[in-house]
Amino acid sequence: MLFVSIMKENKNFFILLLAVISFCFWSFTSPQEKENDFTALAKVNLRAIGNQLLLSQKDSLSLILPITEIDDFKYRISFQKPLSFEPNTLVEIIKNVFGKTEVSKNYRVEVIDNSTQEVAYSYQINTDDEKTLIPCAGRFLPKKMYFIEIVFLDRISSKFNYNYLFYIFIPLIIGIYYGRFSKKKKSTTILEKKHEKHTILGSFQFFPEQHKLVKKTSEISLSKKECELLEIFVANLNQIIKREELTKKVWEDNGVFVGRSLDTYISKLRKKLKEDESIQLINIHGVGYKLEIK
Repeated sequence: MLFVSIMKENKNFFILLLAVISFCFWSFTSPQEKENDFTALAKVNLRAIGNQLLLSQKDSLSLILPITEIDDFKYRISFQKPLSFEPNTLVEIIKNVFGKTEVSKNYRVEVIDNSTQEVAYSYQINTDDEKTLIPCAGRFLPKKMYFIEIVFLDRISSKFNYNYLFYIFIPLIIGIYYGRFSKKKKSTTILEKKHEKHTILGSFQFFPEQHKLVKKTSEISLSKKECELLEIFVANLNQIIKREELTKKVWEDNGVFVGRSLDTYISKLRKKLKEDESIQLINIHGVGYKLEIK
Protein backbone atom coordinates (compact mmCIF):
# COMPACT_ATOMS: atom_id res chain seq x y z
CA MET A 1 0.00 0.00 0.00
CA LEU A 2 2.87 2.38 0.76
CA PHE A 3 4.32 1.76 -2.71
CA VAL A 4 0.97 2.57 -4.35
CA SER A 5 0.69 5.75 -2.32
CA ILE A 6 4.15 6.86 -3.36
CA MET A 7 3.29 6.24 -7.00
CA LYS A 8 0.14 8.35 -6.71
CA GLU A 9 1.83 11.16 -4.82
CA ASN A 10 4.96 11.51 -6.92
CA LYS A 11 5.05 11.10 -10.68
CA ASN A 12 8.79 11.71 -10.64
CA PHE A 13 9.16 8.60 -8.51
CA PHE A 14 7.41 6.57 -11.20
CA ILE A 15 9.77 7.95 -13.84
CA LEU A 16 12.76 7.16 -11.63
CA LEU A 17 11.47 3.66 -11.03
CA LEU A 18 11.36 3.01 -14.76
CA ALA A 19 14.92 4.30 -15.02
CA VAL A 20 15.98 2.00 -12.15
CA ILE A 21 14.37 -1.02 -13.83
CA SER A 22 16.13 -0.14 -17.09
CA PHE A 23 19.40 0.24 -15.21
CA CYS A 24 18.88 -3.14 -13.55
CA PHE A 25 18.25 -4.78 -16.92
CA TRP A 26 21.30 -3.12 -18.44
CA SER A 27 23.53 -3.92 -15.46
CA PHE A 28 22.78 -7.64 -15.60
CA THR A 29 22.97 -8.02 -19.38
CA SER A 30 25.63 -5.59 -20.61
CA PRO A 31 28.39 -6.77 -18.20
CA GLN A 32 27.82 -10.35 -19.36
CA GLU A 33 28.31 -9.32 -22.98
CA LYS A 34 31.45 -7.38 -22.05
CA GLU A 35 32.73 -10.35 -20.07
CA ASN A 36 32.24 -12.63 -23.09
CA ASP A 37 34.13 -10.16 -25.29
CA PHE A 38 36.94 -10.01 -22.75
CA THR A 39 37.14 -13.82 -22.55
CA ALA A 40 37.53 -14.05 -26.32
CA LEU A 41 40.23 -11.34 -26.31
CA ALA A 42 42.03 -12.93 -23.35
CA LYS A 43 42.18 -16.32 -25.07
CA VAL A 44 43.69 -14.76 -28.21
CA ASN A 45 46.34 -13.04 -26.08
CA LEU A 46 47.14 -16.19 -24.12
CA ARG A 47 47.49 -18.26 -27.28
CA ALA A 48 49.89 -15.62 -28.60
CA ILE A 49 51.89 -15.88 -25.35
CA GLY A 50 52.07 -19.68 -25.67
CA ASN A 51 53.18 -19.40 -29.27
CA GLN A 52 55.90 -16.84 -28.44
CA LEU A 53 57.15 -19.04 -25.59
CA LEU A 54 57.48 -22.08 -27.89
CA LEU A 55 59.19 -20.01 -30.60
CA SER A 56 61.69 -18.76 -28.02
CA GLN A 57 62.75 -22.45 -27.74
CA LYS A 58 62.79 -22.84 -31.53
CA ASP A 59 59.72 -25.03 -31.35
CA SER A 60 57.30 -24.31 -34.17
CA LEU A 61 55.71 -27.77 -34.39
CA SER A 62 54.25 -28.75 -31.00
CA LEU A 63 50.75 -27.62 -30.17
CA ILE A 64 49.31 -25.21 -27.69
CA LEU A 65 46.28 -26.94 -26.16
CA PRO A 66 42.95 -25.08 -25.96
CA ILE A 67 43.01 -22.14 -23.55
CA THR A 68 40.66 -22.82 -20.64
CA GLU A 69 38.91 -20.46 -18.24
CA ILE A 70 39.18 -22.07 -14.82
CA ASP A 71 37.61 -19.25 -12.78
CA ASP A 72 36.38 -15.67 -13.18
CA PHE A 73 39.12 -13.92 -15.17
CA LYS A 74 41.54 -16.77 -14.54
CA TYR A 75 42.84 -18.69 -17.56
CA ARG A 76 45.22 -21.59 -18.26
CA ILE A 77 47.71 -22.14 -21.08
CA SER A 78 48.58 -25.82 -21.60
CA PHE A 79 51.17 -27.37 -23.92
CA GLN A 80 51.42 -30.61 -25.87
CA LYS A 81 55.03 -31.30 -24.93
CA PRO A 82 57.38 -30.64 -22.01
CA LEU A 83 59.34 -27.40 -22.17
CA SER A 84 62.12 -25.58 -20.38
CA PHE A 85 62.54 -21.81 -20.25
CA GLU A 86 64.05 -18.99 -18.29
CA PRO A 87 61.33 -17.09 -16.31
CA ASN A 88 62.50 -13.66 -17.48
CA THR A 89 61.66 -14.74 -21.00
CA LEU A 90 58.08 -15.43 -19.94
CA VAL A 91 57.85 -12.07 -18.13
CA GLU A 92 58.95 -10.18 -21.26
CA ILE A 93 56.72 -12.14 -23.63
CA ILE A 94 53.59 -11.52 -21.53
CA LYS A 95 54.50 -7.85 -21.09
CA ASN A 96 54.89 -7.36 -24.86
CA VAL A 97 51.69 -9.19 -25.80
CA PHE A 98 49.55 -7.41 -23.22
CA GLY A 99 51.18 -4.11 -24.13
CA LYS A 100 49.95 -4.38 -27.72
CA THR A 101 46.31 -5.12 -26.91
CA GLU A 102 46.12 -3.43 -23.46
CA VAL A 103 44.02 -6.36 -22.30
CA SER A 104 45.21 -5.82 -18.71
CA LYS A 105 47.64 -3.81 -16.63
CA ASN A 106 47.22 -5.78 -13.41
CA TYR A 107 47.71 -9.53 -13.49
CA ARG A 108 49.29 -12.46 -11.69
CA VAL A 109 51.14 -15.30 -13.43
CA GLU A 110 51.82 -18.80 -12.08
CA VAL A 111 53.85 -21.54 -13.76
CA ILE A 112 52.62 -24.86 -12.38
CA ASP A 113 54.33 -28.24 -12.55
CA ASN A 114 51.70 -30.58 -14.01
CA SER A 115 53.06 -33.65 -12.22
CA THR A 116 53.14 -32.21 -8.70
CA GLN A 117 50.62 -29.35 -9.08
CA GLU A 118 53.14 -27.12 -7.33
CA VAL A 119 53.96 -23.57 -8.38
CA ALA A 120 57.38 -23.57 -10.05
CA TYR A 121 57.45 -19.82 -10.58
CA SER A 122 55.06 -16.87 -10.10
CA TYR A 123 55.01 -13.10 -10.23
CA GLN A 124 52.58 -10.19 -10.17
CA ILE A 125 52.36 -6.97 -12.22
CA ASN A 126 50.42 -3.95 -10.99
CA THR A 127 50.15 -0.29 -11.92
CA ASP A 128 50.89 0.36 -8.25
CA ASP A 129 54.63 -0.36 -8.09
CA GLU A 130 54.37 -1.43 -4.45
CA LYS A 131 52.10 -4.30 -5.52
CA THR A 132 54.37 -5.45 -8.36
CA LEU A 133 56.33 -8.56 -7.35
CA ILE A 134 58.86 -10.19 -9.70
CA PRO A 135 61.13 -12.70 -7.91
CA CYS A 136 64.67 -13.32 -9.13
CA ALA A 137 64.44 -15.37 -12.27
CA GLY A 138 67.96 -16.29 -13.37
CA ARG A 139 67.55 -20.07 -13.38
CA PHE A 140 66.03 -22.11 -16.18
CA LEU A 141 63.05 -24.20 -15.22
CA PRO A 142 63.85 -27.88 -15.86
CA LYS A 143 62.18 -29.52 -18.82
CA LYS A 144 58.75 -30.66 -17.65
CA MET A 145 55.10 -30.52 -18.50
CA TYR A 146 53.98 -27.08 -17.32
CA PHE A 147 50.84 -25.10 -17.61
CA ILE A 148 50.64 -21.35 -17.09
CA GLU A 149 47.78 -19.69 -15.22
CA ILE A 150 47.06 -15.96 -15.53
CA VAL A 151 44.61 -14.03 -13.34
CA PHE A 152 43.45 -10.58 -14.52
CA LEU A 153 43.30 -8.66 -11.26
CA ASP A 154 41.89 -5.38 -12.59
CA ARG A 155 38.92 -7.20 -14.12
CA ILE A 156 38.07 -8.88 -10.80
CA SER A 157 38.35 -5.52 -9.01
CA SER A 158 36.13 -3.67 -11.48
CA LYS A 159 33.48 -6.40 -11.33
CA PHE A 160 33.53 -6.30 -7.53
CA ASN A 161 33.22 -2.51 -7.41
CA TYR A 162 30.52 -2.42 -10.08
CA ASN A 163 28.26 -4.81 -8.20
CA TYR A 164 28.60 -2.94 -4.93
CA LEU A 165 27.99 0.39 -6.66
CA PHE A 166 24.75 -1.06 -7.99
CA TYR A 167 23.58 -2.33 -4.60
CA ILE A 168 24.41 1.00 -2.94
CA PHE A 169 22.94 3.20 -5.68
CA ILE A 170 19.48 1.65 -5.82
CA PRO A 171 18.61 1.73 -2.06
CA LEU A 172 20.02 5.27 -1.89
CA ILE A 173 17.67 6.54 -4.61
CA ILE A 174 14.69 4.67 -3.13
CA GLY A 175 15.56 6.06 0.31
CA ILE A 176 15.73 9.65 -0.95
CA TYR A 177 12.32 9.46 -2.57
CA TYR A 178 10.80 7.59 0.36
CA GLY A 179 12.16 10.33 2.64
CA ARG A 180 10.61 13.01 0.44
CA PHE A 181 7.31 11.17 0.44
CA SER A 182 7.37 10.74 4.23
CA LYS A 183 8.17 14.42 4.70
CA LYS A 184 5.32 15.38 2.39
CA LYS A 185 2.97 13.01 4.20
CA LYS A 186 4.07 14.44 7.55
CA SER A 187 3.46 17.99 6.30
CA THR A 188 0.01 16.96 5.11
CA THR A 189 -0.73 15.41 8.51
CA ILE A 190 0.34 18.60 10.29
CA LEU A 191 -1.84 20.64 7.95
CA GLU A 192 -4.78 18.38 8.66
CA LYS A 193 -4.21 18.71 12.38
CA LYS A 194 -4.35 22.48 12.05
CA HIS A 195 -7.88 22.12 10.75
CA GLU A 196 -9.01 19.77 13.50
CA LYS A 197 -11.81 20.94 15.74
CA HIS A 198 -10.58 23.26 18.47
CA THR A 199 -11.72 26.11 20.67
CA ILE A 200 -9.94 29.42 21.19
CA LEU A 201 -9.42 29.97 24.88
CA GLY A 202 -7.61 33.26 25.47
CA SER A 203 -4.15 32.76 23.98
CA PHE A 204 -4.67 28.97 23.97
CA GLN A 205 -6.14 26.62 21.45
CA PHE A 206 -8.03 23.80 23.15
CA PHE A 207 -8.15 20.44 21.31
CA PRO A 208 -10.53 18.25 23.32
CA GLU A 209 -10.18 15.20 21.06
CA GLN A 210 -6.42 15.23 21.47
CA HIS A 211 -6.49 16.14 25.16
CA LYS A 212 -4.18 19.11 24.79
CA LEU A 213 -3.78 22.87 24.94
CA VAL A 214 -1.62 24.62 22.34
CA LYS A 215 -0.02 28.01 22.81
CA LYS A 216 2.02 29.16 19.81
CA THR A 217 4.54 26.34 19.31
CA SER A 218 4.18 24.68 22.72
CA GLU A 219 1.77 21.90 23.62
CA ILE A 220 0.36 21.15 27.06
CA SER A 221 -1.01 17.66 27.57
CA LEU A 222 -4.22 17.17 29.51
CA SER A 223 -5.40 14.08 31.33
CA LYS A 224 -8.80 12.70 30.43
CA LYS A 225 -10.44 14.20 33.57
CA GLU A 226 -8.77 17.59 33.03
CA CYS A 227 -9.99 17.60 29.45
CA GLU A 228 -13.56 16.69 30.43
CA LEU A 229 -13.67 19.44 33.09
CA LEU A 230 -12.26 22.03 30.70
CA GLU A 231 -14.84 21.12 28.06
CA ILE A 232 -17.60 21.82 30.57
CA PHE A 233 -16.07 25.17 31.53
CA VAL A 234 -15.56 26.18 27.88
CA ALA A 235 -19.21 25.40 27.15
CA ASN A 236 -20.23 27.60 30.08
CA LEU A 237 -17.76 30.51 30.02
CA ASN A 238 -18.14 33.10 32.78
CA GLN A 239 -20.87 31.01 34.39
CA ILE A 240 -20.83 29.38 37.80
CA ILE A 241 -20.97 25.60 37.63
CA LYS A 242 -21.94 23.76 40.76
CA ARG A 243 -19.62 21.16 42.25
CA GLU A 244 -22.39 18.56 42.10
CA GLU A 245 -22.83 19.12 38.37
CA LEU A 246 -19.10 18.81 37.68
CA THR A 247 -18.69 15.64 39.69
CA LYS A 248 -21.78 14.06 38.17
CA LYS A 249 -20.74 14.75 34.58
CA VAL A 250 -17.10 13.74 35.00
CA TRP A 251 -17.19 10.98 37.60
CA GLU A 252 -20.70 9.52 37.45
CA ASP A 253 -19.81 6.51 35.25
CA ASN A 254 -16.18 6.21 36.28
CA GLY A 255 -16.23 4.32 39.56
CA VAL A 256 -15.54 5.69 43.03
CA PHE A 257 -15.33 9.45 43.50
CA VAL A 258 -13.15 10.87 46.25
CA GLY A 259 -14.30 14.24 47.59
CA ARG A 260 -11.00 16.00 47.01
CA SER A 261 -10.58 14.70 43.44
CA LEU A 262 -12.39 17.65 41.88
CA ASP A 263 -10.30 20.19 43.78
CA THR A 264 -7.12 18.36 42.77
CA TYR A 265 -7.96 18.45 39.06
CA ILE A 266 -9.08 22.08 39.26
CA SER A 267 -5.71 22.91 40.77
CA LYS A 268 -3.92 21.11 37.93
CA LEU A 269 -5.94 23.01 35.35
CA ARG A 270 -5.10 26.35 37.02
CA LYS A 271 -1.38 25.59 36.75
CA LYS A 272 -1.69 24.78 33.05
CA LEU A 273 -3.75 27.91 32.30
CA LYS A 274 -1.66 30.31 34.37
CA GLU A 275 0.49 31.33 31.37
CA ASP A 276 -2.46 33.45 30.21
CA GLU A 277 -3.33 36.02 32.90
CA SER A 278 -6.63 36.82 31.19
CA ILE A 279 -7.94 33.37 32.11
CA GLN A 280 -9.07 32.78 35.67
CA LEU A 281 -10.50 29.57 37.11
CA ILE A 282 -12.31 30.96 40.14
CA ASN A 283 -13.52 29.07 43.20
CA ILE A 284 -16.98 30.24 44.26
CA HIS A 285 -16.92 29.23 47.91
CA GLY A 286 -19.53 26.67 48.86
CA VAL A 287 -21.03 26.63 45.35
CA GLY A 288 -18.62 25.60 42.62
CA TYR A 289 -16.28 27.06 40.00
CA LYS A 290 -16.29 29.55 37.16
CA LEU A 291 -13.96 29.91 34.16
CA GLU A 292 -13.66 33.61 33.53
CA ILE A 293 -11.94 35.25 30.58
CA LYS A 294 -11.31 38.98 30.74
